[in-house]
Amino acid sequence: MSRKNRESGGLVFSTEFGKMCPGCGETVDQCCCKDNEEIDTGDGVVRVSRETKGRKGKGVTLITGVPLAAKELKDLAKKLKQKCGVGGSIKNRVIEIQGDHRDLLVEELKKHGWTVKKSGG
Repeated sequence: MSRKNRESGGLVFSTEFGKMCPGCGETVDQCCCKDNEEIDTGDGVVRVSRETKGRKGKGVTLITGVPLAAKELKDLAKKLKQKCGVGGSIKNRVIEIQGDHRDLLVEELKKHGWTVKKSGG
């Protein structure tokens, strides 16, 4: 597939290979677009906050600004959820941990050598 086809949309599905990445033109399994994403470090501070909006009063702890690639961010989220003994998820590079665990998470993130601040109320 030529580069011009990739830029103008290109092939999205192939009966031979299945789903295709519109960015690089490779199969979804072999796609390298997400591996090349730049990690936005922002101001270099990892922020830990608490939020209840849109969750019917249930609080979650949000961790933002972690300077890791997607795979390492997922692994870190898993470790933090296990440390707290709760569930959670990752949405738009923000780690959500169920419940209010700010104090525990701040100490755990400082062990990684990052500058960590509590933000919000």
